[in-house]
Amino acid sequence: MSARLESQFAFLNEADRLKSVIRATTLVDGSRRENSGEHSWHLALYALVLADQSAPGVNIDRVIRMLILHDLVEIDAGDVPIHSSGGQAHASADTQAAESLAANRIFGLLPPDLRGDLRALWDEFEAAQTPDAIFAKSLDRVQPVMANLMSGGGTWTEYNVTAEQLDSRVGVKIAKGAPGLWDWVRDQTRSFFD
Repeated sequence: MSARLESQFAFLNEADRLKSVIRATTLVDGSRRENSGEHSWHLALYALVLADQSAPGVNIDRVIRMLILHDLVEIDAGDVPIHSSGGQAHASADTQAAESLAANRIFGLLPPDLRGDLRALWDEFEAAQTPDAIFAKSLDRVQPVMANLMSGGGTWTEYNVTAEQLDSRVGVKIAKGAPGLWDWVRDQTRSFFD
């Protein structure tokens, strides 16, 4: 086997570990918590189905690639729920540093050309400055909202989330990349919070 294939399969085999990372969010039926592999797949499907909610010029193929890659760092860093620790742990410097180290290690398994391309997509998603990344981040925030709605409150109940916290921690990001989507989703949450 060539060195390139060995590197590619080393990365793919490592990525399989994402299926063992359990997230706070439950499946929509509330039967169990989802794993990060399921979350990434579901987000890719969200991008495909909700592409019409993106801003003009957003490249959905790139968005899907970002969403497939975005949580690979959880293999090392774990899932940090957005509403845990008062919402502070999710964006903390410690979490960001752990995720950056994880990205170095995991993407470092790839051959150099793939390493650079895929790491650049991950970095772009994390920075959330380009139209593609802003839309990808919006979808990453809306999927757990929908799971919580469908499961009778899910982690909102567990973390005592208020409507104001939902708006500030989640709604702002969704509205930035998909304002019409947030308007509709926020309206769906009113009966739970109001």
